[in-house]
Amino acid sequence: MKTDVWQGTLALMVLKTLQSLGAQHGYGIARRIEQTSADRLSINHGTLYPVLLKLEQEGAIESEWGVSDNNRKAKFYSITRAGRKRLAAEEREWRETTEIIDRFFAAGGAS
Repeated sequence: MKTDVWQGTLALMVLKTLQSLGAQHGYGIARRIEQTSADRLSINHGTLYPVLLKLEQEGAIESEWGVSDNNRKAKFYSITRAGRKRLAAEEREWRETTEIIDRFFAAGGAS
């Protein structure tokens, strides 16, 4: 069963994907996120492209036109220095949050 992406996490996934793979077009980013999630997440263009636009406006990514593998004109996105800094900060925050939640689960049902 595919699930929706949690609010606010798609931008993080986009930045991590671009950091890992280098410049990608939107379709490639969406497919990579789906593959990395073992196809548990479904990324649609109506969700992805507003996030790409917002990240670009914020200076976390940049874009340029190029030609895709199937020889079509496509916009390729890449992470900027500011995007790398943002990704590092958000990764730290997620790790800290995960550790806190893990403590609650580890505590079990003890009262």
